Amino acid sequence: MEPKVLSVDEPSIGLEPRFIDQVFEVLDDLKSNEGKTIILVEQNAKKGLEFADIGYVLVSGRVVMADTGAALLRNPEVGRLFPGG
Repeated sequence: MEPKVLSVDEPSIGLEPRFIDQVFEVLDDLKSNEGKTIILVEQNAKKGLEFADIGYVLVSGRVVMADTGAALLRNPEVGRLFPGG
């Protein structure tokens, strides 16, 4: 199988930080080098937004913000919603 789109749900959950980095390296390789589109759900907001081209911030199941991953990382409101994450 050679899917064009991958749906990835919480790839970092329960992992040690060094393994989280490895998982995101694999995802980045799939995105950058193999041209895969990746739809990612991740509660680690910082890690998810560092990876994202486009990000959506959900609160209680509703989209409250949408922008590029980089812009959302710089947005202080995101930091307020996800302290430490």
